[in-house]
Amino acid sequence: MENKYNDLIGDMLKNSGDQGPLKGQGKPLSQDYFKRDVFQNFEKVARDAGYLPPWLQLQKEISALVRTCQTDEEVNVINEKIKKHNVQCPPPMQKGFISLQNLERAKKIWKE
Repeated sequence: MENKYNDLIGDMLKNSGDQGPLKGQGKPLSQDYFKRDVFQNFEKVARDAGYLPPWLQLQKEISALVRTCQTDEEVNVINEKIKKHNVQCPPPMQKGFISLQNLERAKKIWKE
């Protein structure tokens, strides 16, 4: 019988190929679990699993590119990635574009 609802998380688990028991399955929840709301619990589980939001992944990528940048063409590629980063990240985390003239300052700004 076909499901009459969308089970996005269930579909992701089926497609991941990991069908073994979950870590901690069958054990009682810690008291800390009840002190946080649903979103805070999600954030903790995601952080413990090593999840990074796309803008943080992009930030790490830009940081690596800035450290090895040497040409105008590389600067243009980095600036395109910075533009994408600034659209995805929270406003206080947005950063300015780089150039070959301000590359040393950019290396300090984009350090990991």
